[in-house]
Amino acid sequence: MVRVTQRRRVTRLTAGGDVRERADVLAGEEPLEVRVNGRALSVTMRTPGDDFDLVVGFLHGEGMLAGWADVAQIDYRSGIGADGLRDYNVVDLTLADGVTPPDPSLERHVYTSSSCGVCGTASIDAVRREGVHDLGVDATTYPVAQLLSLPDRLRERQLVFDRTGGVHAAGLFLPTDGGLDLACVREDVGRHNAVDKVVGWALREHGMPLRGAVLQVSGRASFELVQKAAMAGVPVLSAVSAPSSLAARLAEEVGMTLVGFNRGSSLNVYTGRYRVVPDGEA
Repeated sequence: MVRVTQRRRVTRLTAGGDVRERADVLAGEEPLEVRVNGRALSVTMRTPGDDFDLVVGFLHGEGMLAGWADVAQIDYRSGIGADGLRDYNVVDLTLADGVTPPDPSLERHVYTSSSCGVCGTASIDAVRREGVHDLGVDATTYPVAQLLSLPDRLRERQLVFDRTGGVHAAGLFLPTDGGLDLACVREDVGRHNAVDKVVGWALREHGMPLRGAVLQVSGRASFELVQKAAMAGVPVLSAVSAPSSLAARLAEEVGMTLVGFNRGSSLNVYTGRYRVVPDGEA
């Protein structure tokens, strides 16, 4: 059995000499094996929950799925433990007829950590592969005040973080007549997993590309997050912390607006400045 959160007794000590025993709630972290057409592809550490979205989002970011129609079936059917009971740590996705299965050489027979998804050659090449959405055609603009409101709006929906303080979050804001609607929030011990869960939801419920959307994340903006957002056609990636140099380089290359240090009353725009409109000009 896997759980989103787990309770554990801890000892709390302070500099003043106070020692107390109490119960604490920890974010769940379990391995998830991804199988495609019955063949093992990858094992990643994740917070259980929204596993199907995680797998779909991961495979989309790797360039293996273009849309929900590429999925014939997805389930836990192949995960049976030694005790004969259902194992919810194995997800098997069956591709639709005509969809090319992954190259066996890309299989990852190792664990990837919850802090880094191990961006491989497949991920890098997928960004530049023919068929990736052209972000340059998305000329949507956003008032500064609108972007500044996103971290707090995301924080209000971080229920697992409220209980544990130990997970990242990603929120997908979709354009509406009144501005931006927070359509999907996902949390996970891995920031890349949280984004995969959001992208998987979008692929299933909305479709690609995500024109006019903003992806807000609770931590820093890594290369992988830019890659995943670009593959989904998201024109703006906003983070409460810093981007990496490679993230900024890739964002500039694909025409994405990359926002960092979005907190409080200011933010930094690293690429795609034309999409961010000063409030006095909005």
